[in-house]
Amino acid sequence: MSDIKTYRDLDAWQGAMDLSESIYKLTQVFPETERYGLISQMRRSSGSIPSNIAEGQARGTVGFGLHFLRVAIGSAAEVDTQLELARRLRFVTSDATREIDRQLERVRQMLNGMRREHQRRLASSGAKVGSVLLFLFAATRLLG
Repeated sequence: MSDIKTYRDLDAWQGAMDLSESIYKLTQVFPETERYGLISQMRRSSGSIPSNIAEGQARGTVGFGLHFLRVAIGSAAEVDTQLELARRLRFVTSDATREIDRQLERVRQMLNGMRREHQRRLASSGAKVGSVLLFLFAATRLLG
């Protein structure tokens, strides 16, 4: 990890950016009636993955990093659900989404690996206070 200077050096961020780009290209073939529906939702949730990786990395603490990784994992689940909906509505075929499914799975694996590493680092530092502060931070963002 010593070669990582910014979030741009993270394989997970790079993979998530590729995934988001693929989602933008895929949604270009969706019906125009979905511009403010599924197209917008898929683009926002796919863009949320690398954005949250970047924000978590930029915060510089394990606790905040873990919070933003969890958000990124949630956004990946959103993308997965939205892809399934697009297939069920026959906007795209399984063949058309095969590569995106592969990209998404790879990003999820990396995110889960990063999450486990952050959890391990938190546990080894005995960061109970940090967890409370992270909870308070998340609560203020939700309420604020």
